[in-house]
Amino acid sequence: MSRINLCFADWLFWHDARVTNYRGRPRHWVPFLRRFIQANQITDLVLLGEQRKYHQPAVLLARSLGVRVMVTDFGYLRPDWITLEPNGMNGNSSLPRSAGEIRRLAQESGAVDLTPRYKDSALRMSIGDLFGSLGTVFFRFLYPFYRQSDERPHPLIYFPAMGLSLWLKSIRKRKATDVFQMMLASGDPFFVFPLQLDHDFQIRAYSPFSGMVEAIELVMQSFAQHAPLRSNLLIKSHPWDPGLINWQKCIQRRAQALGIGQRVIYLDGGNLEEMMRYGQGVVTVNSTSGLQALQLGRPVKVLGDCVYDVSGLVDQQSLDDFWLNPTPPEVTLLEDFLRILIKYTQVRGVFFGRKDASTVIHHFARRLIDFPFLQQD
Repeated sequence: MSRINLCFADWLFWHDARVTNYRGRPRHWVPFLRRFIQANQITDLVLLGEQRKYHQPAVLLARSLGVRVMVTDFGYLRPDWITLEPNGMNGNSSLPRSAGEIRRLAQESGAVDLTPRYKDSALRMSIGDLFGSLGTVFFRFLYPFYRQSDERPHPLIYFPAMGLSLWLKSIRKRKATDVFQMMLASGDPFFVFPLQLDHDFQIRAYSPFSGMVEAIELVMQSFAQHAPLRSNLLIKSHPWDPGLINWQKCIQRRAQALGIGQRVIYLDGGNLEEMMRYGQGVVTVNSTSGLQALQLGRPVKVLGDCVYDVSGLVDQQSLDDFWLNPTPPEVTLLEDFLRILIKYTQVRGVFFGRKDASTVIHHFARRLIDFPFLQQD
């Protein structure tokens, strides 16, 4: 087994004898990787996401050389699953999108046990991210030609903003809960729109939007023109949003312009699962919260590319029609989908857990060796 580190953050998490540090220019990355794959007889390329700037050309190269590409990231299912699937995720996933094929494959899959076994640590994740990202900035001389490979703001902007955002969320948490309880007490129907991270590849690579502003505009315009007059739209912030965009001001200003200022509620905190449980339906670009909403039996409308965009699971009507007649998922199809999702894409475990790390690593390694590749008709 070999590993290539591209920056200080990579080195921080893994720097044993199996590591090769790439310190060359971005334009020399593919020739270097070609030589590395051939010299080391690499059979599998394992990536944390396939959309990063260094990963995209690596995937194309690997495929041209007959090297298997395996992509990992946080799980489609939460709270204690890791995604591991060939070629890519979401829009690049090899999972079938037809109900018939899902039902056929489910017959060959075992029962699903969703009982949580592991607990991730947001604190450990945050500390690792902070030290890795800032280390990459301050120790840039170790990897002088590295270019940030994701769409996130520069660390010296992102982390101070994130710290302030998390502090403000802790203050607003109680208010968000109280407002939501008042909404429930009113008895008025509402739809839930969970925001996603503006810089996430879920938005930038797997959706028609350049950012969440465009998605919010589309959803609010459609709601204003087509939703029942008595219904409300609840827009929920993402828990890890850095606060660089004032979503409350942005949403309120646009809601007023559309004449729905009293019908749009923005909450910077609160329990999303509870909100979705009582909502008439959930609109999402392609968040994993949409899959969670399906598990709660709620109608879901997706606006981007996602692995669970299957007729019979998510509502296939237009967004305009969704407000008037939201359709819940078929229970048996959802059960079948979860069976194949787990069998073909998920590994039980977490990235930042304190206990049983060796067990999770063993599960991950075994899946790489004995991966159940899809055999589709």
